[in-house]
Amino acid sequence: MQKKWWHSSVIYQIYPRSFQDSDGDGIGDIQGIIQRLSHLAELGIDAIWLSPVYRSPNDDNGYDISDYQAISPDFGTMDDMDMLIQKAKELGIRILMDLVVNHTSDEHAWFIESRKSKDNEYRDYYIWRDGKNNEAPNELTSIFSGSAWELDEQTNQYYLHLYSKKQPDLNWENPKVRNEIWQMMNFWLDKGIGGFRMDVIDLIGKVPDELITGNGPMLHTYLKEMHQKTFGKRDVLTVGETWGVTTDDAKLFSSPERDELSMVFQFEHIGLDEQPGKPKWDTKPLNFIALKQVFTKWQLALDGDGWNSLFWNNHDIPRIVSNWGDDSPQYRKVAAKMFATFLHFLKGTPYIYQGEEIGLTNTPIASIEEVNDIESINMYNERLQQGYSKKEILQAINKKGRDNARRPIPWDGSLNGGFTTGTPWLALNPNYKELNVKNDQEDDESVFNYYKTLIRLRKEHELIVWGEYKELLPNDPQLFVYERSYKGETWLVIINFYQEPTFYKDEDRKVDTIIISNYEDSSEKIDDLTLRAFESIVFKLK
Repeated sequence: MQKKWWHSSVIYQIYPRSFQDSDGDGIGDIQGIIQRLSHLAELGIDAIWLSPVYRSPNDDNGYDISDYQAISPDFGTMDDMDMLIQKAKELGIRILMDLVVNHTSDEHAWFIESRKSKDNEYRDYYIWRDGKNNEAPNELTSIFSGSAWELDEQTNQYYLHLYSKKQPDLNWENPKVRNEIWQMMNFWLDKGIGGFRMDVIDLIGKVPDELITGNGPMLHTYLKEMHQKTFGKRDVLTVGETWGVTTDDAKLFSSPERDELSMVFQFEHIGLDEQPGKPKWDTKPLNFIALKQVFTKWQLALDGDGWNSLFWNNHDIPRIVSNWGDDSPQYRKVAAKMFATFLHFLKGTPYIYQGEEIGLTNTPIASIEEVNDIESINMYNERLQQGYSKKEILQAINKKGRDNARRPIPWDGSLNGGFTTGTPWLALNPNYKELNVKNDQEDDESVFNYYKTLIRLRKEHELIVWGEYKELLPNDPQLFVYERSYKGETWLVIINFYQEPTFYKDEDRKVDTIIISNYEDSSEKIDDLTLRAFESIVFKLK
């Protein structure tokens, strides 16, 4: 496999609305990001995945775009964006734009034209159908609840929206649509960005008349055309968000000789606490053996034939340290470091979601009035009608709601955590006076300093990037143990996933040194090793 810069990189996701506000309006912005680039440079990351900053009415917090080549006034101007690209470049940091091309906003000029009449030149930019018996064309449902079809009374036809009714789906079968998208992508590439994160890209090949949404028959044809017309000749990273992807699918997306994408996000591990066939709100206890099986399957399946993206958190996924770890004052730090160790020694490109590097936690709520997220609000109203109690619904939102990840970043212990001098668009977690960036940077044993070490190790040791992966104790109910081997050197990663102490015994091999551990006084004796709560140790073997 030809070595690319992104193989050894660590990517940091910024949700701009919640990162840093520079002008006191309570909303994070591009100048705020520029102010905080030194934090990211100190951390050591190589690229920023920037959630959408395009012009948008914000029905879905920017994932409903009304102009792909304009910046939302909430975030600044195109001059600010150009400055961010340049300032980041000076620090060796690339910017990945969030590419949302499954759908636009209903306030995009294309859709405003499209809905004017059935013979409008933009009509075929979107997916319009006649209803059946005064009802929707078929039973496709929106990911945000209800039918995926919305009646537009002006022309008495329905348009498709797999998300909000203010997010009409683009018609990728129309070559004019594809050419508009290629032009827009090249506009951004010409500015010198480092690539794209591609929102729900597996949906662009949909065949709605056949009830096919993900992985449609033309999906890979479209991606090959995209590669050819836009980024194929450029040294950039492209990562696709693909919720239903299998390992075989992922090879189609990311095998270098296929000329599609660099890698995809797969979410198989994220769904392991959800009940099969039910919405994500219906959870069950995590099966740890299954978690290890999923990670090992992806490590082995894509080895040499594709590439893994590695992540626990993003703007849609609640904080891992709260959901599957322990966010109590006693264990939060070691648990956050354990999750980091678990992930960062695997083969693939790690992604850090803002705040993960200081071990930020979920933010429980007591009332729907505290919720901003459209998905959570829609589910709340739908389930109230279905007879669920408010308590049950709020428990589900506290566990799985997207606002958990979207709380503003606490930079210090001052009012509103130094995020804004105004009123924040979404309240900070009340623990911000103790849990904030400044406190973490000043603590030698902090989660932040642990992440700095992990990132530095990846840059210094090709073993982490290119080494072979081998799992050792697949059926252990508490330990995740795996080896990474490269050019005659072997590292042993031992992780206690739980609070209860446990034991590891290996009398055949000898330890050379400890590479990193999340306790200061970890033992080097693997012939009789006791692991404490959430303890993780990486050994170099003799």
